[in-house]
Amino acid sequence: MAKQEIIAGLDLGSSQIVCLVGSKEEEKIKIIASSKVACRGLKGGVVVNIDETVNAIAKVIEEAEKIANVDIRSLYVAIRGGHIESFNHRGAINISRSDKEITAEDVSTVIEAAKAVQISPDREIIHTFAQDFSIDRQSGVDNPVGMEGSHLSVDVHIVTASTSHLNNIYKCINRAGFTVENIVLGILAVGEVVVTPEEKNLGALLIDIGGDTINLGIYLKGSVHYAKELPLGSEALTRDLAYGLRTSSTVAREIKEKYGVAMPSSLESKEDEKITYLSVDGRSERQVSRRTIVEIIQPRVEEIFSLINEQIQNSGYAEEIPAGAIITGGGSLLKGIPYAGEEILSLPSRLGFPQEIGDCPVEILTNPMYATVCGLLKYTVSQQVGKGGIRYRKKAGFLRKFRQWMDKVF
Repeated sequence: MAKQEIIAGLDLGSSQIVCLVGSKEEEKIKIIASSKVACRGLKGGVVVNIDETVNAIAKVIEEAEKIANVDIRSLYVAIRGGHIESFNHRGAINISRSDKEITAEDVSTVIEAAKAVQISPDREIIHTFAQDFSIDRQSGVDNPVGMEGSHLSVDVHIVTASTSHLNNIYKCINRAGFTVENIVLGILAVGEVVVTPEEKNLGALLIDIGGDTINLGIYLKGSVHYAKELPLGSEALTRDLAYGLRTSSTVAREIKEKYGVAMPSSLESKEDEKITYLSVDGRSERQVSRRTIVEIIQPRVEEIFSLINEQIQNSGYAEEIPAGAIITGGGSLLKGIPYAGEEILSLPSRLGFPQEIGDCPVEILTNPMYATVCGLLKYTVSQQVGKGGIRYRKKAGFLRKFRQWMDKVF
């Protein structure tokens, strides 16, 4: 019988943390627990309050542990933030051996050569993805191992992050009593489960709409060629509604999620009813038509997709994404978002839900909010970084026990 491993993934989002626990057996994943908590210590995926973030991490993992009946020590973490940057680069080496046969070691060497690029001392490389190999100037080679040639080159996509921001994440997770197994860029994790291999090969745009940020990824020939983060998200819609309707952010968010529509064309005439809500004082009742709600939301939706369109045009890949746009993340749940994407981006658009991740509850597969952390678990298996996964244990580690003792005493 194959040995079972437990893998825990953590998605540090714009204003909340999501945890997913899965059991891995023979390269298949079964989701056994999920949890999520709001976190005021994060803004746009960046730590702004260590204590708040530590408490949220501890809470979300403890909830998942109770559901799964396991003890977790280490985590795979999906990150995002404006400090993350990416670019394409090329590396090349000569094959000087007499047999000229390219080995796996040669492939590793040429990728390392591509990574030999000067970056700021306060940044570090977190990902390097091979896009395309060339042998003796013949491009389009997927796997050069075993082939013969005198010159091997590779095009790669390199992702870097701020060392200080990464250290703040490590610090929060360590203080909560856990260790970090690996860091994965959130948009890359999402792409594992919402973009199909056919879309990646043909050329597709991935849009992950979070609370405070929007992450973009462009796939070509099976791999990512462009990644970008925009400092705007679905919480901007909440603020617009709170201001326009003179109500609290909590009420505005509820109105957005229950009655919000991206474009007037997505609103049926029979849906234009009056909505009753509480004003900002929490006592006075007000009424608003659903059409008025749409009129408040629409300008911000148009701004969001106009900014996305601007990034697409600046990327140099605007004409190379015939598969269209895949829209995911919590912000994609707003009714009519795919139609807004089609209209403004002039691209076929669809919602991106987690898929092909094995045994998974329906409530997770039908909620784009879990797409990043689902992709994180699949990514760890596909990249074979999950071999040292978390085993079933009965006892907590020293840090966990110490933290629990401190909580009881103080």
